Amino acid sequence: MKKNKKKILIVFGTRPEAIKMAPVVKIFKEDTINFNTKVCVTAQHRDLLDQVLDFFSIIPDYDLDLMSPNQNLFNLTASILKSIKEVLEEFNPDYVFIHGDTTTSMAVALGAFYAGAKVCHVEAGLRTFNKLSPFPEELNRQLSSKIADIHFAPTKLAVNNLLKEGIDKESIVLTGNTVIDALKIGGEIIKTKKFDSINRIIRIIGSANKFILVTGHRRENHGEGFRNIILALKTIALQNPEVLIVFPVHPNPNVKIPIENELGNIQNIKLINPQPYEAFIWLMKNCDLIITDSGGIQEEATGLGKYTLVMRDTTERPEAVASGIVTMVGTNSEKIITATNNQLNKTINVEETNFISPYGDGKASSIIYNSMINL
Repeated sequence: MKKNKKKILIVFGTRPEAIKMAPVVKIFKEDTINFNTKVCVTAQHRDLLDQVLDFFSIIPDYDLDLMSPNQNLFNLTASILKSIKEVLEEFNPDYVFIHGDTTTSMAVALGAFYAGAKVCHVEAGLRTFNKLSPFPEELNRQLSSKIADIHFAPTKLAVNNLLKEGIDKESIVLTGNTVIDALKIGGEIIKTKKFDSINRIIRIIGSANKFILVTGHRRENHGEGFRNIILALKTIALQNPEVLIVFPVHPNPNVKIPIENELGNIQNIKLINPQPYEAFIWLMKNCDLIITDSGGIQEEATGLGKYTLVMRDTTERPEAVASGIVTMVGTNSEKIITATNNQLNKTINVEETNFISPYGDGKASSIIYNSMINL
């Protein structure tokens, strides 16, 4: 008797989700015997998402195209829930894959539950235990865990977090983090293709002996947080005129306007547009230090052995901090300045040692695939 294919719907909406879900999409799409796999994007982030889809050659089966000007969480959540209903009714999946902590993940999980599909949560179990930090991501994760049927947890700590919340241990799979898979796949793609985006970055870096990569976008840092970050970067630039600061600026006006107004005329600070994934990999690999408020970059840094300062007061990725490769500095200007100068004065970088990432060896997507084969 012929076995029915499992119908899988993989849904994401932001650039970080697309990066981390690309290896999962790839491995399931390759098996057309056991799985009927379709990809749906909400396009919660439009341009940033499209860059990643193009890099990994992913063509969505459903594109909800929900990004709109002055988007807020009320409208976005309602739009996702309403739009995903039509996809769920048309495809009628057995399993819906969501990722991490985005509004897309939380709303799609709820929609899948309403539709009677089982929810598979990739990167499950990360916690700060402070529902306001990061906002709204921490609560999105917790709500997704309450709905999910299968929890793909990247670390033992994430597994333990889920167990403490009463999640059945039989529904939890320890996988490692798919971002390490994506870095490996991305590195191979870069080796085989030439990218104008990387050549542009190389020209921007020019003859600088050292450069710092900075990113910032979190809602909780808008306002005073970014004023402190700007002060810190100004001071670092003035104290280290031989060091170049490269800052791909997030398009959110709450970030873009103050950053450009205050840092745009400083000679050794280069404000650039958000970069395609291939160029961002190059920046992470080749910089001397990363300063960020991103969650995913904390994981990518461990995969690259790159020392990173995190401009947040909490992290759902304590494994990176425990590994010694990440230091939390919040948005305290003095902490950022001191930690940056200390790292710039070091003669040995972490990547020159035998550093092992706490997020696995790049086989997370294979573990996820094998667990679904065996259901």
